[in-house]
Amino acid sequence: MTKVAVLIDGGFFLKRLRTVCPSVDRTDPAAVDRAIGDLVRSHLKHMHRRYGGATPDALLYRAFYYDAEPYRRKAHRPITKRGFDYAKSDEAVFRMALFDRLRKRAAFAVRLGEVIRERAWVLSESAQNDLLNRTRTLDELSDEDFAPGLRQKAVDMRLALDVASITLKRQAEVIVLVTGDSDFVPAAKLARREGVRVILDPLWQDVTASLFEHIDGVRSGVRKPGAKGQDEEQ
Repeated sequence: MTKVAVLIDGGFFLKRLRTVCPSVDRTDPAAVDRAIGDLVRSHLKHMHRRYGGATPDALLYRAFYYDAEPYRRKAHRPITKRGFDYAKSDEAVFRMALFDRLRKRAAFAVRLGEVIRERAWVLSESAQNDLLNRTRTLDELSDEDFAPGLRQKAVDMRLALDVASITLKRQAEVIVLVTGDSDFVPAAKLARREGVRVILDPLWQDVTASLFEHIDGVRSGVRKPGAKGQDEEQ
């Protein structure tokens, strides 16, 4: 029986969720957890129609969700110098709750990288333009004009290693990659050379030529409002 692995780039999924599933509350871990489950189930139903099998769920080798542990240290705002705790931010609380829910799913693995603080604060592009155009002064800047200088680390590496491991251990015949990142081209090339079908789910985002060349099909597993044909590989 054909086995399917579904690998989801979490950061990409959350970013696209607002566009492809506007009815899903992006701040609600339970709602996002259901949306992820629906996405996996959609691909399994499609594969069941194509390859057969006892049930769609029986086709699943495992689903993987890749993200990074939230940054959880304390810091001070750049202008007001007010102290705050990253661990208590809405985004950190949301992600930790989502990870807990996903870990409880059957045949589901959560792979987490880390977030490092590359620099203290990054001035927004709009604020930079205002300063350069002299429409604002330094004294008029506020905390809201800055974003934390944080960067995810080792998330892409974990996804690529799992593609290689699944391929070389023959754990699945089909890999569904939910991502829009061409960084995974080397991993996709390896899988295809070893006879594994690689299906890309870009969540209705345009696919770059460098990525399209190294996959076996494109299928978005969520129903975008107004879109047609999401059940067909292109």
